[in-house]
Amino acid sequence: MPPDEPHCRSLATPLVQFSAPLSPEAQQKLPIYYKYYRGRKRMNITIKKLIPALVVILSSFSIISTHVLPHAVMFQQMHLGSSTNQPKTSANAIMLTEKEFQLLSTLIAHKAPCNLLIFGLETQYLYLSQINAGGTTIFLEDDINKLRTIKANSNSTQAYKVGYHIPGKKAYNLLKHARKNPACAPSSGLLQVSNCRLQLTNLPQEVHQHKWDVIVVDGPSGDTPEAPGRMETIYTASIIARAGNMTDVVIHDVNRMIEKWFSWEFLCDENLVSSKGKLWIFSIRGQLNSTTFCPAKTVVIE
Repeated sequence: MPPDEPHCRSLATPLVQFSAPLSPEAQQKLPIYYKYYRGRKRMNITIKKLIPALVVILSSFSIISTHVLPHAVMFQQMHLGSSTNQPKTSANAIMLTEKEFQLLSTLIAHKAPCNLLIFGLETQYLYLSQINAGGTTIFLEDDINKLRTIKANSNSTQAYKVGYHIPGKKAYNLLKHARKNPACAPSSGLLQVSNCRLQLTNLPQEVHQHKWDVIVVDGPSGDTPEAPGRMETIYTASIIARAGNMTDVVIHDVNRMIEKWFSWEFLCDENLVSSKGKLWIFSIRGQLNSTTFCPAKTVVIE
């Protein structure tokens, strides 16, 4: 049995007398407001116990929203900007979906500040230059109307007019030419004069002066057989990537035949590290002395 405690009280504490508990019959006869008050006291105690848990839950939602919100807000602003400022493009030109844009923007955010080279100029890609604050972003575009969307060049973001002259319908012949011509080997490097018909020799000097961390290929449009295709840009991106240490090459519209063919041929399936929708990301290691693009195997299309 527990020891008996002496019947004493502190002089500073008033004596409080407690009445005996009421019987069930007596409780039924109590006024309604009395019963409500007793229940409300128990409820107040329960709410006080729940407050810390609610604070933890709300804090978790706040942390999650800080990571998710920027992509969502940026994507909404991107569509608003494209509807008001961007020149109209062809019906076959497909913009990045929200998930594709999130994958690409996450890659840039992880690399930033970095050297970012983009073939093609869309409103979406202007936001990538904002993510790459402190880095270098260069756009290469053949449509003069799109170039007018950039009001002024800065030291970190620049846009240049380039020309593409080979229509997409000649892609198959170009692929056979590249396989047989030693001038198209990766060891040839990025040249301003080349016998390889896939080599872009009209690039700005700034492209030659940098080692690029990320290259995005979303131009030219390549939306019809008569329009310039992306054979040259994918091939040139693979050459530039192999001149660096480690470069991520991003190809858009891989659901189309030319983008798929030339990605497998010059970027290689073993280098594919991520994909979402119509977007592929290849991680290319520098191989200045390599004579082949894909040592394991070659895509057969004949």
